[in-house]
Amino acid sequence: MTGGPWKRVTKRMSRSHGDRVAVVRLDGPIGASGMGRPGLTTDSLEPVLKRAFGTERVKAVVVVINSPGGSPAQSEYIAERIRQLSAEKGVPVLAFCEDVAASGGYWIACAADEIFAAHTSMVGSIGVVSSGFGLSDVLTRFGVERRLYTAGDNKARLDTFSPERPEDVAWLEGLQGQLHDEFKSWVRQRRGKKLSAPDDVLFSGDIWVGTRAVEVGLVDAIGVMRSVVAERYPDAEITMVEAPKPLVARLVGGQLSAGAMIESAVSGAVAALDRGAAIRWR
Repeated sequence: MTGGPWKRVTKRMSRSHGDRVAVVRLDGPIGASGMGRPGLTTDSLEPVLKRAFGTERVKAVVVVINSPGGSPAQSEYIAERIRQLSAEKGVPVLAFCEDVAASGGYWIACAADEIFAAHTSMVGSIGVVSSGFGLSDVLTRFGVERRLYTAGDNKARLDTFSPERPEDVAWLEGLQGQLHDEFKSWVRQRRGKKLSAPDDVLFSGDIWVGTRAVEVGLVDAIGVMRSVVAERYPDAEITMVEAPKPLVARLVGGQLSAGAMIESAVSGAVAALDRGAAIRWR
């Protein structure tokens, strides 16, 4: 018998031994996060990335990104690891920005050889933000005495419960400037002559939507993952590479919703009280 179900079985068997495109999803904030909302870190992604690039007969690795950003260091580590594995295995990388690839999410996207977005994707936010609260007057109002002991004059800069000092604000602005310069340098290195807008436009922290992101050179083309892969690698099978979710994440529902990530990207995140002015890619 050469037709019917036998033909379909033969086709599936041939595809199982054919070329593959490995797909890794990067969903959520970058860096350590709260219970039930695991963040993306180089440690958590290492086994996933190694499996993706080690996939038998892999023609390309696809990174699908839904992230509002987060830790500058973890963004850099993850992107660097993707570049290392790509060079080591000789495998190209395609990045697809889904709902949002902002700040650290866009830093990681720049590790790809090509970046795609949907018409409605939110991309960019090349900047640095820190946020916190100033509650020194609140303590005074309730008759609470703040007792803070440090070894080192600058150990408790921008403490939430202490009055703000101009020199501390200047220090923070300098730190943000250094991080912003590193971000800009990375984008220039990876995007090069594709960038078509002035620096004061590209690196203002603005978010770009789909087609406009293509126009300014942050994204190569409009396209969704399955359509682009089908066109580029018509005979390849898409293989999803995932890490097991932690128990807590499975119990409470796992990753952030797209709506929550977009809200975070647009409005910024408020740092926890006991962490003062935490710095994030936003």
